Amino acid sequence: NLLWAMAKLVEKGQELTPGLNKTLVALWLRVETCETSLNPQEVTNLLWAGAKLVDNGFELTTELKRAMATLLARVHGLNAHFKPQEVSNLLWAMAKLVSHDLERTAVLNESVAALLPRVKALKTHFNAQEVTNLVWAMAKLVDRAQELTPQLQQTVVTLMPFVSLFKDQFTPQHVANLMWAMAKLVDDGQLVTQELQEALAALLPRVNVLKEQFIALNILNLLWAMAKLVGSNHGLNLELQEALAVLLPCKRVLKGQFNARGIANLLWAVGSFGDLVSPLTTHVVVEFMLSESDNYLLFTQQELSISLWGLLVCRAKLYLDNNTSDTNDSLECLIHKLFTYLEHGSIDDEQEKSTMALAAGWLGRKCPVAPHYVTVNSMAQSMFCAQLQSALPSLMIEQEKSLHSLPPVDLFLPGHNIVIEIQGPTHYLGHDFQTRNGATLLKIALLQKAGYDVLEIPVNHLQHRDSVKTYIDQIQRKTEHHCAD
Repeated sequence: NLLWAMAKLVEKGQELTPGLNKTLVALWLRVETCETSLNPQEVTNLLWAGAKLVDNGFELTTELKRAMATLLARVHGLNAHFKPQEVSNLLWAMAKLVSHDLERTAVLNESVAALLPRVKALKTHFNAQEVTNLVWAMAKLVDRAQELTPQLQQTVVTLMPFVSLFKDQFTPQHVANLMWAMAKLVDDGQLVTQELQEALAALLPRVNVLKEQFIALNILNLLWAMAKLVGSNHGLNLELQEALAVLLPCKRVLKGQFNARGIANLLWAVGSFGDLVSPLTTHVVVEFMLSESDNYLLFTQQELSISLWGLLVCRAKLYLDNNTSDTNDSLECLIHKLFTYLEHGSIDDEQEKSTMALAAGWLGRKCPVAPHYVTVNSMAQSMFCAQLQSALPSLMIEQEKSLHSLPPVDLFLPGHNIVIEIQGPTHYLGHDFQTRNGATLLKIALLQKAGYDVLEIPVNHLQHRDSVKTYIDQIQRKTEHHCAD
C-alpha cells in the first residue's frame, strides 16, 4: 500500500526528493521477504508502482530490479487468478519497465507468455482503457525484442473487435496509442487480418471527431502510424486521407510544442506520404519547419538525417509542382545547413549515407560518402529492355546505371539523356500505381533537376502488348527529338 500510494503521489506531481528516494529503496528491499504472501492484486499494484515510478524519473536501481524479478516470478504462478484490470495493468507495467531498459530475462518473457491466454479468456470483460493498454503494451514489448509469436499475434487479433466496439469511447490519447500500436505491430511482422483492418477503419473517423483535442505527441504518433501503415501497403483509403487532411494543419497551432525527435518524425511522415500530401499542405509544413529551424542545433545525427530526408522530399514535391514561391529559397538554405551539420559528423549508417548522397545531388555539392546501392534487374525491367532493344536495335541502353551518386536507374539511354523507370508496386502508397511515395518523388525530381528526361512506366501498364508498343513509340519520338536538338 505504501509503494502504490507513493507511486500515485509521484504520478500526480510529488517531487522525487532524496528523502523519498531513500524511502522507496528501503521499501523495495522488503518485497523479496513478502514474495510468497503476495496475492494477485498486490503483485499487480507493486509492478504498476515500479513502472509508474520509473516512468516519472525514479532510477531503475538494483533494489528495484530485484523486486521486479521477484514479482515477475510470482506473476507466472498466479496467472490464472488475475482479473481483467490486473491483466491490463500487469502487461502495461512490463512494457513500461522494458521501455526504460529493464533487462529482458527469461522470467519476464515467461510472464508475458503466461498472461496471453488470460487476455483471451477475459476478452469480453475489458473496458476501453484496458483494451488500449493491452494493445499498446504488446506493441511496446515487441518493439523491445519480445518475440512476435503466433500466440501473441492471435491475442492481438482477439482484441481487435473490441477496438471497433469501443470506438466512441476512446479519448484522443487512446486513439493515438492504438494507432501507434497497430502500426508498430504491423511494422514488426503482425499479420494484417480482417479484424485489424476493421479496427483501423473504425478508428480513423474518430480522428476527425477529436481533431481539436489532440496534443502534439498525439498528432506525431498518428502521423507516424499512418505513414507506416500506408508504407506497408495497408490503410490507403478515403478515411486515412481525410484523417491526414485533418491532422496536418494542426501543426501550425502547435508551434513550439515539438521536440527534436518530434520534428524529425513529423518530417519523415510527411515525406513518406509522397503524393498523398498536396503541394498546398506541403507549403504549410515547410513554413512550420522553417519557423522551427533554430531547434536543429539540438538534433542528434539520426534526427538530422531523418529531417534532411523529409525536407528533401518536400522540396522535390514543390519542384515537381513547378512552384516558385519565396519559401523555396529559405528551404534550400535549410537543406544546405543540415547537410553541412551532417558532413562534419561520422557517417557509417547506409541510410544516412544515402540521404547525404541525395542532398549532395540536390545541392550540386560533392558527396562526402559513397553509399552502397543494391542493383536488382526485375523481370519486368529485363523484358521491357529486350522489347525496346528489339524494336530499336541501334539504341544504346544501360541498365542499373547510377548517375551523379544517385540510386541506380532502371534504364538509361546515354546518347539521349533519357531515363526510364519501371515503377513496381513498392513505388506507390498502398501499391495503387497512382500515389507515388516520397522516395520515388525525390528520385524523379533529382533526375529532372540534373537535366535528365525521365519517363515513368507503372509495371502494370506492361501487361498488354498495345501498352508496350505505346511506350516504345513514345521513347522513339523522344530519341528522335533529342537527335533533332
